[in-house]
Amino acid sequence: MTQAIWEQGYTQNRELSWLQFNARVLAEAEDDAVPLLERCKFLSIFTSNLDEFFMIRVGSLCDMAAVDKDRIDNKSGMTAKEQLRRIYAAVEPLYERRDHAFEDVDKRLRAEGLCRLSISELEPAEHKFIKQYFKNVVAPVLSPQIVDAHHPFPHLEGKVLHIAALLGHKKSERLGLLPVPASLPALVFLPGDQPRYVAIEDILLEYTGNVFEMYDVLEKTVFCVTRNADINPDDETFGADEGDFRKKMEKLLRQRRRMAVVRVELNRPISDHFKEYFRSRFDVTDAQIFLSRKAPLQMGYVFSLGDHLPEKQRAALSDPPFTPQQPAMLPAGQSLLKAALKRDILLSYPYESMEPFLQMIREAANDPAVLSIRITIYRLARKAKLVEYLCAAAENGKDVTALIELRARFDEQNNIDWSERLEEAGCKIIYGFEDYKVHSKICLITRQERGGVRHITQVGTGNYNEKTATQYTDVSLITSDESIGADAGAFFNNMALGNLEGKYDRLFVAPTSLKNNILALMDEQIAKGSDGYILLKFNSLTDIDVIQKLRDASCAGVKIEMIVRGICCLLPGVKGHTENITVTSIVGRFLEHSRIYVFGRGAEEKMYISSADLMTRNTERRVEIACPVDSPEVRARLHDILYAMQHDTVKARVLQPDGTYHKKPPVPDPLCAQVLLMQQAINQAREQASHPEPPEPGWKKFFGRLFGHKK
Repeated sequence: MTQAIWEQGYTQNRELSWLQFNARVLAEAEDDAVPLLERCKFLSIFTSNLDEFFMIRVGSLCDMAAVDKDRIDNKSGMTAKEQLRRIYAAVEPLYERRDHAFEDVDKRLRAEGLCRLSISELEPAEHKFIKQYFKNVVAPVLSPQIVDAHHPFPHLEGKVLHIAALLGHKKSERLGLLPVPASLPALVFLPGDQPRYVAIEDILLEYTGNVFEMYDVLEKTVFCVTRNADINPDDETFGADEGDFRKKMEKLLRQRRRMAVVRVELNRPISDHFKEYFRSRFDVTDAQIFLSRKAPLQMGYVFSLGDHLPEKQRAALSDPPFTPQQPAMLPAGQSLLKAALKRDILLSYPYESMEPFLQMIREAANDPAVLSIRITIYRLARKAKLVEYLCAAAENGKDVTALIELRARFDEQNNIDWSERLEEAGCKIIYGFEDYKVHSKICLITRQERGGVRHITQVGTGNYNEKTATQYTDVSLITSDESIGADAGAFFNNMALGNLEGKYDRLFVAPTSLKNNILALMDEQIAKGSDGYILLKFNSLTDIDVIQKLRDASCAGVKIEMIVRGICCLLPGVKGHTENITVTSIVGRFLEHSRIYVFGRGAEEKMYISSADLMTRNTERRVEIACPVDSPEVRARLHDILYAMQHDTVKARVLQPDGTYHKKPPVPDPLCAQVLLMQQAINQAREQASHPEPPEPGWKKFFGRLFGHKK
């Protein structure tokens, strides 16, 4: 009898792998070598990551456990209920680690004069200040409520802090609830020269007795609930007249706010009797109630903590500032639109600026020769110059089409708002498909020239988000290759017609051709045996067909190197299965986000950049694009990135056959990929300023110069 894949020992559960990723984020907060204010940020990122994990992944598993109890995960053999049990057990020690990390960071910040204080630590004058602050500022905006026969339990918004108090009154007992008003600041700074502050929830907790003054406060705690946010428009039943997808999404967003509770967080231990109120009211088990003894339940405030320190001190506690540089392949002052008509150009974010791409759209909006601009939009910044330029293009008579994905999770409302703005300006808006999210990142500019039209196509690995372009590592290819432009034109025509079965010459397009083509490229390397080579950089691996093909390639002797930031359901180094595979993860200052696929070496190498991770959702349930990279100069620049990742000895962690990650052993000359790529961008910008021609490409030149090696 054939063994199931999960019985063969070279795969692991997706959710547990993701928790390992978030543990690597937490490890950055624990690292003494990371500047103090940056450690604070990693604590916050870890917390918000975990919030979203419970909202989406745990929420989805809770639903599955209720309606499809016997369904098993094809990579671990576990049912949804078994996965939940393992998740809760794995999360609890992460809370303990976060508490220890927060306590250490908080202690060190105190030594720097930035003090988070409990009420008991306040000086008499400070205590008086807080008392007056509560009376004059806080009390007038509070909305306390008791829960009894005449006062039903209210709906509580997810991730909103509340005070819960067990109240005694005339030998009876009831629950008191006090939401922390959103209008109040997260931190209250005390008078004086030093930045000393108290958290707003600590103030409310201190004065809970004043709020419920007719009762005896028997126990109290700060808490918040996390609700299932895994909404799916296609799972909902709407009337036949529900024609506007935008209205459908707005209805779903209202529904999300009332979905089931999947987690309760408390900031202090409470009695089992008090805990029963949470279990019964929210229908949760003890395993779903988590205790955060030291770290606050919400940590978004940490990003502005440094603003309360003198500039010199803040700089000493932060990463050195970095400004995205002028792109190496585009001399300063040169039009990207005109340059792209002559040669392929790569932009590498955040090392290089997104501004030239935005200026290309602005230039196209005002260029009489430009006939149309077509673009896919998944996530945008809250303030987006891109939208401004697209609107200007439409107002200038250009044919502007924007395919906006309204189901980009937690950006739904932002995308709804932008779609309305673009529509008002005269842009054509498409919302994509009923069953498939459009996650591709492609822009097509069509110009009228003598003898016909020319296309400038941009294909990227990341969103057109001007904010995250300074925080995420992504690459963006701009090309006037007519075969790619023709495919891009066909792609947009197919999207407008609702056709997922389109045929393309150069582009791989999911859900129809991307996975099949990637598997075929792997087969080409398998045919070469030990001469085969595969190098992949992406964010997550869950697709079972890709995993099995990688295993087959390893068994055939193909050397496989993968740089996988997050989930990796394949376990490398498993005897008889994956001995020829290595998996490295890098978590650093910037979020690794680029997707680069390389098959073969030298003259036979085939390279692609893509919007897609190798996850089932990307390969089968989304519209994704992978684009070939033909230019030797662009390939060399991509190898700069890959070489840095492969040789990182500072932030890189290597996946072991048992699913754990180990840091690489110390070396005499440690190498941090992101630091090197920042320095490379600075060096190339300086070189370009003195010699305004595209620099000689290639990692050999750059790294040889950096380390004193011969070319």
